[in-house]
Amino acid sequence: YFRNKADNHGSCLLGASCIPVLLPLLVLFLLSVSRSPGASLLQWPPQLPPTSALWDPLAPLLLLGWFTLHAFLYLLPLGKVSEGLVLKNGTRLKYPINGFHALVISVGLLLLLLWLGVPLGSLFDLLLPLAVCATGLSFLLSFYLYISSFWAPPHALAPGGNTGNPLYDFFIGRELNPRIGNFDLKYFCELRPGLIGWVVVNLGMLMKEVELRDGASLAMLLVNGFQLLYVADALWNEEAVLTTMDIVHDGFGFMLAFGDLAWVPFAYSLQASFLVVHPVELGAAAATAIVLLNGIGYYIFRKSNSQKNVFRRDPKHPSVSSLETIATATGKRLLVSGWWGLVRHPNYLGDLLMALAWSLPCGFSHLLPYFYVGYFTVLLVHREARDERQCRAKYGQAWDAYCQRVPYRIFPYLY
Repeated sequence: YFRNKADNHGSCLLGASCIPVLLPLLVLFLLSVSRSPGASLLQWPPQLPPTSALWDPLAPLLLLGWFTLHAFLYLLPLGKVSEGLVLKNGTRLKYPINGFHALVISVGLLLLLLWLGVPLGSLFDLLLPLAVCATGLSFLLSFYLYISSFWAPPHALAPGGNTGNPLYDFFIGRELNPRIGNFDLKYFCELRPGLIGWVVVNLGMLMKEVELRDGASLAMLLVNGFQLLYVADALWNEEAVLTTMDIVHDGFGFMLAFGDLAWVPFAYSLQASFLVVHPVELGAAAATAIVLLNGIGYYIFRKSNSQKNVFRRDPKHPSVSSLETIATATGKRLLVSGWWGLVRHPNYLGDLLMALAWSLPCGFSHLLPYFYVGYFTVLLVHREARDERQCRAKYGQAWDAYCQRVPYRIFPYLY
């Protein structure tokens, strides 16, 4: 992600100009390579599909139906309603916490479709058209968000998305919490259609493998299971997203719209689409080791995030009240024990261990399944550097003291 910093505004503007073109092309390239016999990222010229493969009239209908379903589920009076953090004008927005309900209902509908004999494996053949339509929807939504933001009051604008440069502001997003009535567009896109859509794409790849080989491989089952757990965890802990940078700090522009609606469901499902064409036989020992690695990563990820979220909402909660902290000039305190005394970003460590576990079932014959690990490592290291700058500017000497107490950023004794 790119942020508006005075010392690198030129590079940010360049990124904001190029990324809306390059990232959609990258998604289509990765999907095409995953379906090719060689699945080589280094082959030149690359094996690209004909333009006719990029369109199918069924794709926009499926995408429209999927978004309509989840907009309906978002509005259902299920679960509780939670308040976000305090905004510039002193108010708090209200958010429905019913994403897990939407996941359960979606899975139930998918099972019903399977029982009715609907060929979900056809999603494999529709991946490219669906990715094209999701990209088009991201652009349309981003244009709407940019134009409508000029009617938003000044206090509703995002800190970094109101530079006056149209390309940059379109990319980053001018408005912090754009809404249509009580329907929060950013919050809806963050954890609903794209994230649950990722699960649907994975299931479609599994069913395609069943069609081709009369059964699902252990590798495919592990990829589906691991990533379903990740999505279910995110939605079960949906309330925690209300304190994240995406909701609290970032505007809603093309960066988040494309990431939520196109990048997540189609780039994150590369392992599953790869396994359809390039089956891998996993032994019991290898599968056990991969499950163990994912379990360790998930445990670190969940425990550290839960500890952080509890501390942010209630520092006096019994589960965190005994942890050691450092006082800051802002009145807040920094955790220097527990998970956050191990490294500065233990949740990133857990995330990366899980990312590796998702790729290992694909074997070592191709680089493509490990694209996600490489991309995610770069993303988290960049995000960690961004967090460092912001925390140092916000907490000053207290942050320097914290860094002395907790010298490692993500990997203990390494980085």
